[in-house]
Amino acid sequence: SSARPGPPAASPAPRLAFGVVADIQFADAEDGYDFGGYRRRYYRNSLRLLREAVRAWAGESPPIDFVLQLGDSIDGQNVRRGEAESALQQVLDVLGQLSVPVHHTWGNHELYNFSRARLVQTGLYSRPAGGSAGPADTECHAYHCSPAPRLRLVVLDAYDVSTLGADRGSLRYQESLRVLREKNPNDDLNSPEGLREPHFVAFNGGFSQAQLDWFNEVLKFSDENQEKVIVMAHVPLHPSASNGVCLAWNYEAALSVIYAHRCVVCVLAGHLHDGAYCLDCHGVHHLTLEGMIETPPDSNAFGTVYVYEDKMVLKGRGRIPDRVMHF
Repeated sequence: SSARPGPPAASPAPRLAFGVVADIQFADAEDGYDFGGYRRRYYRNSLRLLREAVRAWAGESPPIDFVLQLGDSIDGQNVRRGEAESALQQVLDVLGQLSVPVHHTWGNHELYNFSRARLVQTGLYSRPAGGSAGPADTECHAYHCSPAPRLRLVVLDAYDVSTLGADRGSLRYQESLRVLREKNPNDDLNSPEGLREPHFVAFNGGFSQAQLDWFNEVLKFSDENQEKVIVMAHVPLHPSASNGVCLAWNYEAALSVIYAHRCVVCVLAGHLHDGAYCLDCHGVHHLTLEGMIETPPDSNAFGTVYVYEDKMVLKGRGRIPDRVMHF
């Protein structure tokens, strides 16, 4: 008699899974609006949404391996309110309920609240003991680590060149201001009005040559060891994963490092609260996550990413859509 077909083969288990969240921007303040005055920001509620996300991640099966917090964990107004330290502590306490590591990238709002020197001493300095530091500049928050065999996570510091969080008398500040002023003659350096390159605004930043050289070396290593690399930065690196304004100052330089190698499969960013996505002509997925801060109380904005041998699958919650990103 002919053999009966067996049950369909179970789909392979993911190699690992991780949580993603961007732009929590918590402040213990009434709802407000963005700089344009028409987009609502739910400052206090974002902590409740984060608690919901942490509960969901804690209940994942198979369990998640880590979480990526893509920057702007607290809002800039905390510094005026004298609440920067307490707001940050509340966010870190919620994330601390997870039993897995959280990798933080620094955004503009972290730098509105704290100097770089102070950030290095907070829980937002997330380089693991086994992770390799970025360029020799101790205040550049870039590092890489390998959370699973043949997989590398690279955390970039998109405000390495920036007027934010730097002492006004410092060389870093003077040099960053020069770069910005060359492209932006506006009185308000946060205004892109009339600019040929509208991403040259003070709430964005860029990468130093030292960081780019370091990034290049990391990717060279990953190429040689046949690793797949996931990159995270607060600011998007590709114009098509942006609105044209929320973009790293020297994004082309960062992309040319990525394109000189074969290993990068995905770049994760925040900063643009609407979110965006593109698959570029080199086969790299650029995923800009919707911001938690502009998410209404009855929704949410976080996700879980499952990494397989040949793809990444994003299971979005609330206003973050599901995606399958093939390598």
